[in-house]
Amino acid sequence: MLNSIVLASGNPGKLKEFNALLEPLGLTVIPQASLNISEAPEPHPTFIENALAKARHASAHSGLPALADDSGLCVRALNGAPGIFSARYAQTEQGIRSDLANNEKLVHTLHHVSDRCAWYVAVVVFLTHPDDPQPLIAEANWFGEIVDLPSGSNGFGYDPHFFISEYGCTVAQLDPVLKNAVSHRGQAMKILLSKLKEKGLTPA
Repeated sequence: MLNSIVLASGNPGKLKEFNALLEPLGLTVIPQASLNISEAPEPHPTFIENALAKARHASAHSGLPALADDSGLCVRALNGAPGIFSARYAQTEQGIRSDLANNEKLVHTLHHVSDRCAWYVAVVVFLTHPDDPQPLIAEANWFGEIVDLPSGSNGFGYDPHFFISEYGCTVAQLDPVLKNAVSHRGQAMKILLSKLKEKGLTPA
């Protein structure tokens, strides 16, 4: 049975969401930054490869089972961009990143584009140890469209510009509990938790 896992992310938004999803199982989620573990390089072209790299890095440096995700926004009219570069979409030469700059660049790029179809991608990976030969992998998509004007103060990343027609609002306007249940990360975590239960690593 699992007691503690290290989360291979320094993103406070992700930490909050993962804690909400895992707390009911009695799992302690330890952010890698609290263990002075640096962020892993993400040189790969796919979400799955980068998630695996981050999980192995965190597990190797902590000695704990590790949970990592690689997620991002894909826009159909941009051939899937920003994709794996979502967090770094508007990164400066000095390495400075911000959600505001990323959103401004996205809206500017789509200024004359009518097709606003987009989807959030989440790939979640769990390793019991760095050399785990059978990592647990779960993947999910969440479809919506990009709107020019931001709305809402919940969430992070591209949430203020990601409109969900089913709810008639942006992700940043959704109640956090609802978001955790229906989002790309929430869907992927449900799949992962089911796999963890099958292996007897969490309560049935």
